[in-house]
Amino acid sequence: MKYNKINNEWENVGNPIICKNVVIADGAKILGPIIIGEYSFVAAGAIITKDVPANSIAYGVNQFKDKDTNYDFVYNSNMIKFEKIIEANKKLIKIFNEGVNS
Repeated sequence: MKYNKINNEWENVGNPIICKNVVIADGAKILGPIIIGEYSFVAAGAIITKDVPANSIAYGVNQFKDKDTNYDFVYNSNMIKFEKIIEANKKLIKIFNEGVNS
């Protein structure tokens, strides 16, 4: 918010409104009197100072796009088993180690 000395009034007054079922990832900044629409996802590190429509992915600096309804972010009732994550990481470590020793 800022005070306009010419008009003798405050501008940009208000706080962000976060609608239902919005996920905000680590390090995201949501600033000013804006609205983040329902079922939206704000990506890690995003800086958002403009309204975000419902069912969107917000990223970067004031960038957003429609959320692909074929994918869920962060949570789904059919959650991945931790063993599958460990297996994937072991494959990545193997690829990394092979590259380092080449």
